[in-house]
Amino acid sequence: MRIVFMGTPDFAVPSLRALASHGYEIAGVFTQPDRPAGRGKKLKPSPVKTAAEELNLPIFQPAKIKTPEGVQCLRELAPECIIVVAYGQLLSKEILNLPLQGCINVHASLLPSYRGAAPIHWAIINGEKRTGVTTMLMDEGLDTGDILLKREIMISQDATMGEIHNQLADLGGDLLVETLRELEQESLISIPQSGESNYAPLLNREHERLDWTRPAIELHNKIRGLNPWPGAFGVFREENFKVWRSSVSTSPITEQTGNSLGDLLPKPGQIIEVLEEGLLVQTGEGILGIFEVQPAGKRSMSARDFLNGRHGQAGEKFS
Repeated sequence: MRIVFMGTPDFAVPSLRALASHGYEIAGVFTQPDRPAGRGKKLKPSPVKTAAEELNLPIFQPAKIKTPEGVQCLRELAPECIIVVAYGQLLSKEILNLPLQGCINVHASLLPSYRGAAPIHWAIINGEKRTGVTTMLMDEGLDTGDILLKREIMISQDATMGEIHNQLADLGGDLLVETLRELEQESLISIPQSGESNYAPLLNREHERLDWTRPAIELHNKIRGLNPWPGAFGVFREENFKVWRSSVSTSPITEQTGNSLGDLLPKPGQIIEVLEEGLLVQTGEGILGIFEVQPAGKRSMSARDFLNGRHGQAGEKFS
C-alpha cells in the first residue's frame, strides 16, 4: 500500500518507524516546518523530520497543507492512504477525500473520550484509571470520525504523562500496522463513535498553577499529568517553582522541634512538616507530600533542599 505519513512530535515517531519496518511504501512524510528553539533560537527540525531523514524518506514541510500547492503535491504523490499522527494541521475535505482508502488517524485516547490536542495530559489530570490508543477514519470534525481499532492500558496512581505518552506512542505504532493489515484484508469494520465525550484542550498557564485549596489527590494528579511538560507550579515568597514528584500523604504529623505547628489549624498551602525525604503541605482536603521541585531557571532538587536553601520552615505557605 502506498502511504503518505503526516506527523510532527515524538509521539508520531514510533508509528512512522513501524510503517517503515513492515515494508509499507511511504511516498512522502509531511511534518511541520522547522521552528526556533533554545536560547540561540536556532531552527530545530521536528522529531518526525529527524526520523524521516534517518529512514531516507522524502520530506515535505508546507506551512499550510490546505493550500492549492499543498493539495497538488499530495495528488502527485498519489497515496492510497494518508496516515495522520499528531500532525498539527487540520486537513480539508478535499484532502480527506483524496486517497482511496481514506485518512487514518492514530489518537492517544479511547475515543470518544478526550478529543482534542492534549488527551494524555487530561486523562491523568482527571484521575483516569485507564486510557489507550484509537485508530480512526478521519472526517471534518475534531476527532469525531468512525473508530477502526482500540487498545487499552491501565494508568497507575503514580504514572506520569511522560511514562504514559511513551507507552501509547509504541502501542500506537503496533495498532497502526494492525489496522492497515486488516484494511488490506478487507476485514476492517468502522464503527461510529457513541457515548460520552470529553474535550482535551491545549494547556495554558492557568492550567499549570497549583491551587492549594483543591484536594491533595487533584494536585497530585495535576503534578504527574504535567510531568515532564509543561510542569505544574507553585509560588513561594513570590518565586515560582515547578513540582515534579509528589504523593498523597498518609503519614501522621509528628512532633519535631521547629517543624510542628502545634495546635494551630493549618491552611491550604501551608507547610505542616519538613521531613528528610520532602515536605508535607496542607491542601483543601488532605495532605500532599512534595519531593522534587525546580526553581525557575535552576536545576531540579529535593523539596527539602529547596526550602532549606531559602531558610524556610514549617508554617510558611505556598501560594
